[in-house]
Amino acid sequence: MIQRIQSIFLALAAFCSFGLFGTDAAETPAPVAASDVFADAQLTVYDSPVLIGGVVAAGAVLLLAIFLFRNRKLQGILCTVAILLTVAYAAYGGLLWSQDVAAEQAGAQFGVTLPILTVIFAVLASRYIRKDERLVRSADRLR
Repeated sequence: MIQRIQSIFLALAAFCSFGLFGTDAAETPAPVAASDVFADAQLTVYDSPVLIGGVVAAGAVLLLAIFLFRNRKLQGILCTVAILLTVAYAAYGGLLWSQDVAAEQAGAQFGVTLPILTVIFAVLASRYIRKDERLVRSADRLR
């Protein structure tokens, strides 16, 4: 399981996804009372149940894919699902940020890069899963 490079990439992607629970995506200098998102001066995953669900779903799918190393086809499908979930919750978070009254005052924080890293690591894992599948098929042809 761990000897395969795709397992490492899947673990890094899951770590980046779950890392959003500890970081801020955006921050304003002071709390904005008229704002829904920046009322506490921070845009975090906890500001929306949709964001919480998306992050948990993407991270859980990536963790599950680590343990499905014997079924590479399903592992590749789960990587694709995780990428789509990550793009969806990142787009929803960006929509929340852009439609808020305090969007002009907000500055990006480290949490903005975590969905990007999640997608990059999931794409790399998917690439190595396909590469591993091709290697196994070529070895089967030699037998």
